[in-house]
Amino acid sequence: MERKNIYFLGIGGIGMSALARYFLHEGCRVAGYDRTRTALTDALAAEGAAVHYEDDIREIPAEFLDPARTIVVYTPAVPQDHSEYTYFREHGFRIEKRSQMLGHLSEGKYVLAVAGTHGKTTTSTLVAWLGRVLTGGGSAFLGGISKNFDGNLVLGDGKRLAVEADEFDRSFLRLYPDVAVVTSADADHLDIYGTHEAVKEAFAQFIRQIRPDGFLIIKEGLDLEIDNSEITVYRYSYDTPCDFYARNVELIGGGHYRYDLVTPSGVIEGCTLGIPGWVNIENSVGAVAAVWCAAQFEGRELDADRVREALASFSGVKRRFEFYVNTPKQVYMDDYAHHPRELAAALTSVRKMFPGRRITALFQPHLYTRTRDLYVEFAEALSHADEVVLLPIYPAREEPIEGITSEIIARGVTVPCRIVDREELAATVAEMDTDVVISFGAGNIDACCEALAEVLKKKS
Repeated sequence: MERKNIYFLGIGGIGMSALARYFLHEGCRVAGYDRTRTALTDALAAEGAAVHYEDDIREIPAEFLDPARTIVVYTPAVPQDHSEYTYFREHGFRIEKRSQMLGHLSEGKYVLAVAGTHGKTTTSTLVAWLGRVLTGGGSAFLGGISKNFDGNLVLGDGKRLAVEADEFDRSFLRLYPDVAVVTSADADHLDIYGTHEAVKEAFAQFIRQIRPDGFLIIKEGLDLEIDNSEITVYRYSYDTPCDFYARNVELIGGGHYRYDLVTPSGVIEGCTLGIPGWVNIENSVGAVAAVWCAAQFEGRELDADRVREALASFSGVKRRFEFYVNTPKQVYMDDYAHHPRELAAALTSVRKMFPGRRITALFQPHLYTRTRDLYVEFAEALSHADEVVLLPIYPAREEPIEGITSEIIARGVTVPCRIVDREELAATVAEMDTDVVISFGAGNIDACCEALAEVLKKKS
């Protein structure tokens, strides 16, 4: 990298902050803007980045104003009329999307990329953790905060690089993986793609970009065009027999499972995963498949004992089935799910984890466009709970759309449902008859987690 100044527009995003941390580690000067101060931006500032929160050219440090010495990295969530973005564009700076920069950094690496409209964060983090336990090395750019690595950036020896391949804005088409896992390809980001068919075509193009002699691990039953004749294709599932799957799955308490993991080269018996939920068993199968393929490329077999050790010691990702309270009287967990398929899978998993108990779902819809496109499916998914509390829509980068509110979801929910403001959520839950509570959303509902945990601990 010839330029030593890296400026980030949207530095606090989960993917952007990992890149910023990487360049800090490489000895570059790092600065950036974000709309909101968060724990991620505070951590970056503590590591040496200059971060500000007003869209104001005067806030940009002077050393970053020379286009010969500065690269600008931006997230597509930054609007085109953003004044800092406009300044950099009009003054001849080299400007790259986050996905372009990630593509550059993956050059020369053995890339294990996990794509999918849901499941990719936990699966890619599992790939990184399995790689670390099995080989002692490997690096990763992750889409969530790994509890094992205490961050979203992993730096290690060797050529292996695990990455979360994000379909938003077709970002994953900047990657040319050696091993690709595709967990799902549901209708999402229709503000970008327009149709579900366009989403599926983008995933098909991602598959075409797998390098010759590479591997595709695709969820059993997923209907995508696969026309890359230079790769080996494997299927994986939760418990449907195929190339990689779990069998003899047994609930052992607290939402945890014991299972045998079937691979093309044999069965890894007696696996347990360090985090709960049947959906995470499925994620673990996909992750093991990825590292199995990497081992095959390297001419060796997986060490079954090390695989069991890695799965059992996996601590998960913040905001993915994250427990705050787990007692016989009250359970509270938080999850990032923000698509109907994710909500349905999570609620089904919770139902299996805590059979016979009453489930209350707290959900903050994310984006007006996603709500407009999928409100019927959201209502159907949330109806898997016994009671629902909705928050107003979190707008993120969007302006309101007339007639699109949380009410259109509420009208379709077939169990008791109410809508409350975020500031009233903890007090509302305190007055409710609760048993198992789970909060969902990709917005700022997680700011309520500590308060929710406190009121539910008192009920315990």
